[in-house]
Amino acid sequence: MDIDIIEEDENPMLHRTDVRFRITHEDATPSRLSVRDSLAAKLNKDSDEVVVHELDTKFGMRKTIGYAKVYESPDHARDVEQDHMLDRNKISADAEDAEDADAEEA
Repeated sequence: MDIDIIEEDENPMLHRTDVRFRITHEDATPSRLSVRDSLAAKLNKDSDEVVVHELDTKFGMRKTIGYAKVYESPDHARDVEQDHMLDRNKISADAEDAEDADAEEA
C-alpha cells in the first residue's frame, strides 16, 4: 500500500490538519485501521491522533481517495470528534478509558 498526500489544510482553531490522500493498493480496499496506521507513520504522528473519515474506491480500481483529520494530540481528537468516528477509528472516547485499557494489557 502506497500513500500519497494530495492536500493538507491547517486548521489551528481545532488543533488539526485536514488531509486528503491517495492510496495505491494491490488487493481489496485496505481497512480503515491499516490506512490510519500507515498515514500516521507517513506523517510521523501517533495513530490516536489520526481520524480517517472517508475512503472512496471506484469499482474495479486499485486506487482509493481518502480524507482524514490529523490532530496535535489524542486529547484534541477526543474533544472535537463525534463518538461514532472515534469508535470507527478505535480511539477510546475518554482518556481514562485509554489508560485503563493500557493498564489491563500490561
